[in-house]
Amino acid sequence: MIIKGLAYVVGDHVDTDQIIPAKHLVYRMDDPEERALYGKYAMSGVPDESAGLPHGNQPLVSSGAKSDYTIIIGGRNFGCGSSREHAPMALAEAGIEAVIAQSYARIFYRNSVDSGNVLPVESEQNLCMEIFTGDELEINMDSKEMKNKRNGNIHSLKSMDTVAEIVSAGGLFGYARENELIGDNGDEKDSTTAGRRHRAGSNAGSCENSDRCWYPGGFAV
Repeated sequence: MIIKGLAYVVGDHVDTDQIIPAKHLVYRMDDPEERALYGKYAMSGVPDESAGLPHGNQPLVSSGAKSDYTIIIGGRNFGCGSSREHAPMALAEAGIEAVIAQSYARIFYRNSVDSGNVLPVESEQNLCMEIFTGDELEINMDSKEMKNKRNGNIHSLKSMDTVAEIVSAGGLFGYARENELIGDNGDEKDSTTAGRRHRAGSNAGSCENSDRCWYPGGFAV
């Protein structure tokens, strides 16, 4: 998987209310015009001085509902705060394809993957001071690297196992259907589940000490 585009850089501890403020959680999801408003207001809660680092005062979406940026660069604990599913959806509506951060809040990470809205990639180091808003980036998940075309620097990314495949399939249920883990009606195929769970890299014994486990209907992160 390769993702190319311009970077939008924020700092540490960007929470879900900054990603999409609560006052905008009023738009209908089944109405295209109202749904687009989630993209228009994505990242609008980030403080001005931290919006589009290093200089700040740069909104993710300048006009309309789509951003000129494709990749968000964050620091530690990206997506902390409340567990609203609207956060990754708002980013996707704005045109964001991937977030690169040193670490994530678990619920935001799971919501991003399960919905297939954005690819949440972990970087080996904090890149907030290494990459500037507007830098042209190329993410290569096969080589687990990201290249900054402004200066040629290569940054290492952490392996995602099957997570990238789930997002590419459009989310958890899309991935399960592609791999015949569930039928078209969403029912789990009991006769073949065990073998395919092993293939996907899950721990069939217990989820208590694992970041990746199964629940009825498919593979959860």
